[in-house]
Amino acid sequence: MSERLAGTSFSLLKYDNPVLVREPSDGNKRRVDELPQLQPASTGPAGGNTSRSIIATTPGPVPDPPSPPGGNKSRDAIRREAQDAINAILPPKEWTEDDQIWRQLVSSTPATRLDVLALQEQLDSRLKQRQAREIGICPIRRELYSQCFDELIRQVTVSCSERGFLLARVRDELNLTLLSYQTLYESSLAFGVRKALQAEIGRGEMEDQIEQLKHVEQNLECQKTELKVELERNAKRAQEDMDSLKEQHAQEVESLQQSNKQLKELLEGVLTGNK
Repeated sequence: MSERLAGTSFSLLKYDNPVLVREPSDGNKRRVDELPQLQPASTGPAGGNTSRSIIATTPGPVPDPPSPPGGNKSRDAIRREAQDAINAILPPKEWTEDDQIWRQLVSSTPATRLDVLALQEQLDSRLKQRQAREIGICPIRRELYSQCFDELIRQVTVSCSERGFLLARVRDELNLTLLSYQTLYESSLAFGVRKALQAEIGRGEMEDQIEQLKHVEQNLECQKTELKVELERNAKRAQEDMDSLKEQHAQEVESLQQSNKQLKELLEGVLTGNK
């Protein structure tokens, strides 16, 4: 239930007129269960820039529904039981204004078909007025639908308190489910952020590794060029050495052939002289 003051904000949940609880003599606020009986006030909270502070509006766990009434009861008794059930499901709002403590109860007035149609029109009007998103996560839309559901619980509780308590349990279960989904969404969002940071860190490391590999590649290219030049130089030197050896070998062969020819002529001359 929304914890806003009736004089400062609009709520789809129907409230009675605010009543004056007491005027505190000192600045200390007493607990809600220690407050005296309600005293009706003729007017609600005054408008303007007065200071207001809510004392207790947060609903606690939904209590067990009351036992079925026995015998005939007066209309006032039935109305009090309905009001007690509504107060247990939808706690009243309390605030201080000008050193006065005010309380505003959720209305126990039965709802008619026209009230339900008016509630639907107010819901559509508030959704359009506050520019609630139609799809996706929207706190404004969730707040308005929560107020509408509380108003439906109030209307049902007036006619049947047991049904109202059951609807309150359904409401609390839905709120727990939404809270679980919200926690899951936040944890998944945090997980995604961590993964994105890890990806950024890994990306930096990968870029550094790429730069290192590029540097290694450049060094290898330089070594390749140097080895290629050295290979060409060695091949040229080997070719020159081979040509020199061939020329030297040819000269030696020619010299040996010349010596062989001279020795042959000398031998032939010696053999001819002996004859």
